[in-house]
Amino acid sequence: MAAKKKRKYSRSAGKDVKKEVHRYKRGTAKSGRGGKGGKVKSRKQAIAIGLSKARKKGKKVPKKKSSKR
Repeated sequence: MAAKKKRKYSRSAGKDVKKEVHRYKRGTAKSGRGGKGGKVKSRKQAIAIGLSKARKKGKKVPKKKSSKR
């Protein structure tokens, strides 16, 4: 019998991303601190915002990949 697969992202983190993508589709998602920036242009950007919000709330989300320069 195969071992049970562990979740990388919590279910509640998935909900946060889902909400943010929904806002993006409606055209109400904003970027920047406090939503003072411009409109979110891409789906990827909406997902990234949702994940960072989940991270701030302390939900189970893997760490951001650091850029290697």
